[in-house]
Amino acid sequence: MLTLPKPEVIITHESDLDGFVAGLLLQRLAQKLYGEKIPLQAYHYNFWKVRDLRERAAWVTDFTFEARMDKPGWFIVDHHVTEAPAKHATLRHDVTKSAGLIAYELCCEHGLASPALDRLVHLNNVADLFLEKDPDFDVAGDYAGLVKNYSFWTLHTLTGGELEPLLDHPLLEVMAVKRRVEDPIGFEWSRKNITEISPVVGFVDNIVGNTNQIVHQLLDRGATPHTVLVTLFRRSNSIFASFRSRNGEALKMALKFQGGGHANAAGAILPKSVRSVEDGVEFLKQMLNPNGEAPLNNLEGLFAGLDIKK
Repeated sequence: MLTLPKPEVIITHESDLDGFVAGLLLQRLAQKLYGEKIPLQAYHYNFWKVRDLRERAAWVTDFTFEARMDKPGWFIVDHHVTEAPAKHATLRHDVTKSAGLIAYELCCEHGLASPALDRLVHLNNVADLFLEKDPDFDVAGDYAGLVKNYSFWTLHTLTGGELEPLLDHPLLEVMAVKRRVEDPIGFEWSRKNITEISPVVGFVDNIVGNTNQIVHQLLDRGATPHTVLVTLFRRSNSIFASFRSRNGEALKMALKFQGGGHANAAGAILPKSVRSVEDGVEFLKQMLNPNGEAPLNNLEGLFAGLDIKK
């Protein structure tokens, strides 16, 4: 059993259910070990990459392990592919499991298992790893959609910072109806509204339905010649880009914009000067076609907004 340092803070990924589940599980584990509730912080990739790692001891989950996190007193629970070795930090890592499942295994080692958590962690694992053949795949997608639709901190407030209230939450009825009714309509509309960003990347416009599911179907059915599909959406006065692929190219695209994620599912926040989805499309065209004509000429102004702080 690991001997874990007492953290000053627990840090997790703000953008999805896996970060929500893993972060709250580690917070519960820390409370069991140290008898107090350790503060929880959540970040999107771009905010995380510029955050000063000033704590002497911290637990981090659902972020790719990198050299700057390799510090004594730091404990990282993650499942993203990494090339950085852990020489000083403690790393619990498994690319075949969600961060939530790895965190839950730690909780189980310390007597914090329960049937409710078993179920929730399973659903999170199915959704985060996109296990299409699992019989709970559709329901798991509904759970994952809660964070996408209502945001990390809204969900945190609604559940009182606990995980068990998520099981059979009334909002899941909304997600199920949206899946059954909206997704087929959204797929057909999006299939006819794909804009070329580059020969590799296509922008998928989406007006209704679960965007992740729709993009997955577009890729799975070969409905577009583009091997990477990107969607754009506004949140907290920022434009987010979500990249999806089936051959590992999505992460490479996200990294070009200082984002991160998984090989086939990654994201990034565009510069502050990109104020709308339309601007985002033109910005991506400019950046991914550097020798072509530039619909946006003020790239200096766009990149001035890249110094993002929490």
